[in-house]
Amino acid sequence: MGRIGTTELLVILMIALVLFGGSRVAGLGKALGTSLREFRSEVNKGSEKKEEEPTAVKAEK
Repeated sequence: MGRIGTTELLVILMIALVLFGGSRVAGLGKALGTSLREFRSEVNKGSEKKEEEPTAVKAEK
């Protein structure tokens, strides 16, 4: 429970198509895909940078 099934997804897409039109829905999909791709690349850059940083050594007093 709580997961969106295939039927529900199709109904949502059909409603979006009727409300916004085909060209606008395609543009929204492209923008969403571009945003996700950029987000993933930034997350990967952050994790790579974290691995490259040396661990700090505590100074003994």
